[in-house]
Amino acid sequence: MSTVTLGAVRLTQFSRGGGCACKIPPGELESMVAGLAAPGPVGEHELLVGLADGDDAAVVRIDGDRAVIATADFFTPVVDDAYDFGRIAAANAFSDIYAMGGSPLVAVNLLAWPRDTLPLELAREVLRGGADVALAAKAHLAGGHSVDDAEPKYGMAVTGLADPARLLRNDAATAGVPLTLTKPLGIGVLNSRHKATGEVFAQAVDLMTTLNASAASAALAAGARAATDVTGFGLLGHLFKMARASGVTAVVDAAAVPYVDGARAALRDGYVSGGTRRNLDWVRPHLSARVGEDELLLLADAQTSGGLLVAGEVPGYPVVGELIPAGPAVLVVR
Repeated sequence: MSTVTLGAVRLTQFSRGGGCACKIPPGELESMVAGLAAPGPVGEHELLVGLADGDDAAVVRIDGDRAVIATADFFTPVVDDAYDFGRIAAANAFSDIYAMGGSPLVAVNLLAWPRDTLPLELAREVLRGGADVALAAKAHLAGGHSVDDAEPKYGMAVTGLADPARLLRNDAATAGVPLTLTKPLGIGVLNSRHKATGEVFAQAVDLMTTLNASAASAALAAGARAATDVTGFGLLGHLFKMARASGVTAVVDAAAVPYVDGARAALRDGYVSGGTRRNLDWVRPHLSARVGEDELLLLADAQTSGGLLVAGEVPGYPVVGELIPAGPAVLVVR
């Protein structure tokens, strides 16, 4: 039997972390999976994107002009409202498909729930939020898997389709093109403030529940070939992975990076997650910076359901830097 009532529940208090900030740190993750990639089966279905460069999803060619994209993403509550948590987690899972240049086809739910602690009615609200986002993404939602767990967690495994000749990959960036960011940063520090105080930031929820479908379509229409989404490793972490995989140096113009309202105040008041600090520590050996520590923390802020970071100019979205030939530093912030 549940031990709390619906009106008394703050979901973020039932987990240690929140959203994509609860990811295993990037350095630890890379060390853990190093060497695990194995030869796949011999046959007509070619693995186009796998484990090698830590891209957003796996891609397998199924015939000349069709590829299947597969991904899974789930996390602990990032907001207290169950319905919004479901919407955010689902939008974040679909983002991996869009970040590869694909269109979602079908999704299945991934739910962990402390059934003796939290009402099942709340779990239903989480699932309802996910279903509404799947409908907005024009994807089938077909069941899923659930377990009884001490911490609530939710997400989706999503399958999509793409043209293998028009993928957005994190190893295909080239020097001489600008960098475009399709959502403002600062979601992480606002989520940390929300977890600590209960204050609700509607602007952050709106961003996290906005699908990256339009941004991906605009990037493909502009001829982009490289992109990633900005989630738990922050802009600097995901940009580092792209620049390293592509053999270029990424230059970020800090003054050009947009932030959601309230982000700088949350940083000033100390609402910085451990995940954000670990992101910055991970990239610091590869970073040349002309800005202060606070600015770097915002650039490393662990986002949940963030925007796309595109190698190329995408009309309607801000340019935040450029890619140049590889130099002594993989990342430069000026």
